[in-house]
Amino acid sequence: MTMEFLCFFTRLCITKERIFPLFEHLGANGILLEYEDMFPYEGKLQALRSPNAYGPSDIRDVINLARLHNFEVIPLVQTFGHMEFVLKHETFSHLREVKTFPNSLNPHKKESMELVKSMIDQIMAIHKDLKWVHIGSDEVYYLGEGEESKQLIEQSKTNVDSLFLSHVQTVASYIINTHPDVKPIMWDDLLRNISEDKLKESRLDQLVQPMIWDYNANLDVYKMMLQIQKYQRTGFSQIWFASAFKGATGAAQSLTSISYHLANHLQWLKVAEALPRDSIQLQGIALTGWQRYDHFSVLCELLPVGIPSLAVCLQTLRNGMFSEKEEDFVKRCLGFKTLRINFLSIEDAGNFPGSEILNRVTQIITWLQESVDKLLEENIYIKGWFSTYHRKRKFVHPIIIRHFEGEVRGVHANWEAAISELRTALERIYYPDTVEEWLEEHVNPALTRLQQFVRDMDEALSSENLK
Repeated sequence: MTMEFLCFFTRLCITKERIFPLFEHLGANGILLEYEDMFPYEGKLQALRSPNAYGPSDIRDVINLARLHNFEVIPLVQTFGHMEFVLKHETFSHLREVKTFPNSLNPHKKESMELVKSMIDQIMAIHKDLKWVHIGSDEVYYLGEGEESKQLIEQSKTNVDSLFLSHVQTVASYIINTHPDVKPIMWDDLLRNISEDKLKESRLDQLVQPMIWDYNANLDVYKMMLQIQKYQRTGFSQIWFASAFKGATGAAQSLTSISYHLANHLQWLKVAEALPRDSIQLQGIALTGWQRYDHFSVLCELLPVGIPSLAVCLQTLRNGMFSEKEEDFVKRCLGFKTLRINFLSIEDAGNFPGSEILNRVTQIITWLQESVDKLLEENIYIKGWFSTYHRKRKFVHPIIIRHFEGEVRGVHANWEAAISELRTALERIYYPDTVEEWLEEHVNPALTRLQQFVRDMDEALSSENLK
């Protein structure tokens, strides 16, 4: 079985030399790259580029390094849904299916297809000798609700399924006509409820290979097999699976539950085992690693935090199980003495690229908020003699403050040091805006509260009542 995985990289030029060999050693043999606004689009598409977008040389370096480690490279370009990074721009906002929502492309406008073709052309120009390209096409929310779509549907000239199939056919046909050796892959979720007759009639099986995704720990094997059998009856002979090694458990999730993702992969193994080998071919499985739920959401687990889960899931797929043997292999690869498959603790210090970030993130998420709450809300001297009322008036009993000043300063100094070390580690990998976003979400609420308390304490100590 080919095994592919999808990751969202940041400063690839810094991390790739260390991370690619690790992924190869863990059992991966391909990389599915979704660039979104990190691709160096040019010309009319230049507005899509993030200020931190990779340069062409960065991408060529990644491709060359990936192939050095025997990775099949598959670029993913969104062509229908999840187009927020394009349609948020005023230049392209008129191409939205629904005027107020930037997520889905209007399939009726000629400019929409011109946009998609241009994006594909630029992606393909830098990726040579491809076998596959992924055209996205998942979660095309509000399709059929745009004014042009509604008019045609009301006139019984089309329906949502036809709108979807027609656009995907056009995109896939363009790729096949311009790059005959490249096969398009697409997410399967919008195919699931389309009737068998309509799928057969579309002849989509001649154009694309569906990537069937399910990220749940309790993936229903029986229902999944029914879906695969439907695809088989409608002509698809080559399919892909997609699991998740991080993300998928909450838009603001910060720590990865290895056990959840392990369970998802064990279920996928059952599905793979049940496939009819004579009539359908499993091309591979993409272990997706979400960085955001969509372009506008907060960061979920950072890649270094998810690496232990990726290691466990890759070994599970490679060996068909996760036993003591696979666990020992993962521990050796990542430098763990122990490996907890629920949430790692700060005692589970590893030694792999990104392990410093994992350890600091785990420490902060596990203890920062709790320790600040415990200190400021449970200390009887603070509650009784330095409440919000006292702090506003810079008033404190000079004897009582001795009961908490040292503890407060110690906790504050420890967290300032830990957060400084995390910031330094993050800045070695991530761009400044990513570092600031993560700290703003997960550190600043508790740290700011603690810092303000220290300032109030200092001001009270220097006030007239203590002189």
